[in-house]
Amino acid sequence: MKVLIAAAGTAGHINPGLSIANKIKEEEKDSKIAFIGTTRGLENDLVPRAGYELKTIDAYGLSKKISIDNLKKLYKTYKGIGEAKKIVKEFNPDIVIGTGGYICGAVVVAAKANKIPVLLHESNSFPGKAVKMLAKKADTILVSFEDAKTRIPNCKNVVFTGTPVKIKKQDYGINEKLKIIKSIGLNETKPIILIFGGSQGAQKINEALINIIEQKKNKNYQIICGAGPKQFDIIKKKLSKKSININNIPNCKIVPYIYNMEEVENIADVIVARSGAMTITEIANLGKPSILVPLPNVSNDHQMYNAKVLEKVGAAKIIKNDELTGDILNREIEDIILDKQKCIQMGNAAYTVSNQNVEEKIFNEIKKLVK
Repeated sequence: MKVLIAAAGTAGHINPGLSIANKIKEEEKDSKIAFIGTTRGLENDLVPRAGYELKTIDAYGLSKKISIDNLKKLYKTYKGIGEAKKIVKEFNPDIVIGTGGYICGAVVVAAKANKIPVLLHESNSFPGKAVKMLAKKADTILVSFEDAKTRIPNCKNVVFTGTPVKIKKQDYGINEKLKIIKSIGLNETKPIILIFGGSQGAQKINEALINIIEQKKNKNYQIICGAGPKQFDIIKKKLSKKSININNIPNCKIVPYIYNMEEVENIADVIVARSGAMTITEIANLGKPSILVPLPNVSNDHQMYNAKVLEKVGAAKIIKNDELTGDILNREIEDIILDKQKCIQMGNAAYTVSNQNVEEKIFNEIKKLVK
């Protein structure tokens, strides 16, 4: 099987593409797979690191505002369609798969011009502009949440599969769990709260964390925070001004990036995070209580829709970004971890949203389109 995957920009678009590629390779080892992206996004790191070829074109997300800069981007994106057509013709794939983002437009147009089947994957509960715009051209659209099916009316075949993620539920033994906790720099005596805001961090969440640390509110729980590389330096400076050493905070460990995220998510008692589609999927798969702070000012407010998937089954608390403070976050954390029964109930509720065998379902849909 020859497969061309369009994935660009953020890890939320690229990682599902990589998971799909890995599944295809697992099922059909002789498959040839290439990715198509831009020269600017995370694909330039993640795709080659995963062992796949990356082909690049010029493509941009366009603003509704009329400006010289936007007109230049429009021209470059139009040229990108020609570049995509050349790549598609030379690679001659059996199928083109898009996992969201502005790169998909040019690649899908190129695929249809060459009569190649197109499969799109939408990770968010509220589909993005690219997927909705390309719905009529796609042969099949796969969605991560059941709710999303009704929001894509123009595609002839919308299938609920879920989002493929690397992080899975692990049943660690006591000794193994203790080893992980100690490696983080925490101990087994208090509940563990995992805080993160994606690979780049989340400033608003980190500001609330700083307040909790300054006021020593985390006496009943411990924190492990993946702050993001740039945000880590900002937090370090702000705490230093308060004579607090970031490497010596009681009941708290802050790091730029959590490399063993699967282990940490599995041993955490509560997760505090943004509500990107992959994060929601991981929380559901792990069966964890969560406090979600949706990123504002994103297309169609899709992170709020994602968060509500867990909230409506009683698995998550939502705090709006502009309402988040250290006091409010601390109150919500303690409301969960000081009530063991509530903690268990929320975790069990999250697991009800989990969707199993996602990669298998996606591969089956791919096979239906490949002649």
